[in-house]
Amino acid sequence: MTQAPDPAEQNPTGYACIQSYLKTLDGSPGVYRMLDNQARVLYVGKARNLKARVSSYARATGHSGRIARMISETSSMMFLTTKTETEALLLEQNLIKQLKPKYNVLLRDDKSFPNILVSRTHVFAQIKKHRGAKKEKGSYYGPFASAGSVNRTLSQLQKVFLLRNCSDAQFESRTRPCLLYQIKRCSGPCVGMISEVDYAESVGDAERFLSGRSTQIQETLAKQMQAASDAMEFERAASLRDRIRALTQVQTTQGINPRSVAEADVIALHLENGQACVQVFFIRANQNWGNRDYYPRVGAEIEADEVLEAFIGQFYDTKEPPRQLILSHPIENTDLMADALAQKLGRKVEIVVPQRGEKAELIAGAARNARESLARKMAETATQARLLKELAEAFDLDGPPKRIEVYDNSHIQGTNAVGAMIVAGPDGFMKNSYRKFNIKGDDLTPGDDFGMMKEVLMRRFKRLLKEDPDRTEGHWPDLLLIDGGAGQVSAVAEIMRDMGVEDIPMVGVAKGVDRDHGKEEFHRRGERPFALRRNDPVLYFVQRLRDEAHRFAIGTHRAKRAKAIGATPLDDVPGVGATRKRALLAHFGSAKAVSRANLADLKAADGISDALAETIYDYFHEKG
Repeated sequence: MTQAPDPAEQNPTGYACIQSYLKTLDGSPGVYRMLDNQARVLYVGKARNLKARVSSYARATGHSGRIARMISETSSMMFLTTKTETEALLLEQNLIKQLKPKYNVLLRDDKSFPNILVSRTHVFAQIKKHRGAKKEKGSYYGPFASAGSVNRTLSQLQKVFLLRNCSDAQFESRTRPCLLYQIKRCSGPCVGMISEVDYAESVGDAERFLSGRSTQIQETLAKQMQAASDAMEFERAASLRDRIRALTQVQTTQGINPRSVAEADVIALHLENGQACVQVFFIRANQNWGNRDYYPRVGAEIEADEVLEAFIGQFYDTKEPPRQLILSHPIENTDLMADALAQKLGRKVEIVVPQRGEKAELIAGAARNARESLARKMAETATQARLLKELAEAFDLDGPPKRIEVYDNSHIQGTNAVGAMIVAGPDGFMKNSYRKFNIKGDDLTPGDDFGMMKEVLMRRFKRLLKEDPDRTEGHWPDLLLIDGGAGQVSAVAEIMRDMGVEDIPMVGVAKGVDRDHGKEEFHRRGERPFALRRNDPVLYFVQRLRDEAHRFAIGTHRAKRAKAIGATPLDDVPGVGATRKRALLAHFGSAKAVSRANLADLKAADGISDALAETIYDYFHEKG
């Protein structure tokens, strides 16, 4: 790795800086980084030939305005050679996501996608939504564009195939059919309403549908309906008819179902006024499993091929690519990108830019969606910019805030207490930046909102002071909104003063007369409370921020409470997983009975070895 000379000896910038590295470079492939005078990364790029690529920057002419600005800011460079250009491409995209350079195209939203999982941990398979690592035994189908598209598909599949979605623990504890059986969304395997063989056949049908063989299933169901009708089993015939309708409904709601495209991501780009929208449609098993729009960070004077290539590299850095990518624009390094994706997938990946036929129609539809989505986004951004400007005027800020942090707490009489932070900025709510805080203070009085807020703020700003003391990463807020009045604002001001952070404006939002929506009072340090007129857009904006923080805090609290309700002491016993926990509960009836059992009884339970029985016995006796 090569780095800039010591600034004390020599500190050229711009073209002179770049030229100074040419003597030490050779024709190896690799990745280069351009840094400013504060060692912040301006740009990360890859090259088949590092010397040739860097020499192109050393020329004083022929650059776009964007590249010329980047060169003028360059004070040093770093290089890392690789064995192949493909390896350089993969490293480049990884560094871009990690370092977020100023002049690179940057994909800002990179969430994982949900799948449908047919779980095989039980003889009666469970069908459910799954997100994250694919560690559980079973078959995975996806990705789906959103949780909503998964939930809609799962709902219809339950109507068609009557598969259970309850957990294994719920399944084992049932003594009579649940509501889903009553409304014909489940076949009731938990209480023997369907045989293991017939249930397995339904599971097979569901997997065939998710694999794209729905026509065969519809034909089978139609024959069964006719046979039931001929045998005058009209209730069964009506049930089969409803299942066929549900299956048709699934296909209808999916919209696009291409016949010639079995597995592909359709990726279309629209550029306008220095902004970009990339629309991605997920085609799997000849079915449309939803679409998502993305707004990568780009600048003026950037070409479509550069945006699309950067998007693809970053998008598939943590995701499994499909067998085919259908693009709206050609990219410069098609073969190189295909090779890099093939290495990740372990099989060939094809990249195409269709000009005619069904694939071209798919791209045209995705491009139309991208254009319309960007138009809506630009309109929303303009509205947001106006609101932030008016907010700055109303709260006497130095300028429109780029990052507003809103804090709230949620608990029930001090139990399962959580703190929540939501973030908003020029692009609206920044959900990737939301944070939840499990309240840990053992010395807090139950229900002590001041104490909880102190813990949350101290944890938040201690981390900021440690990770970004110079405030260069864009993670520091320009405004804090606190749910409460003068007392809360004073308490927060004292907390911030103790941490040496006194320059961040804060406003307390207190419910006004009769706690009426629209009569809020605003509190600032050392100033009299004030209110905004009832129809002021800034008031509505602050209400939305506060309500979003409240929604996020309550949702986090409910999830924590639900987890606590479902927990048992067996969860903490070493060596007792889900299967052995079920065996113990089935044998003893409850976790309390397990804790009171003697060693001989524990050894008699199915699946519990002598060694594990001793571990369980010792665990509960050590805990008293």
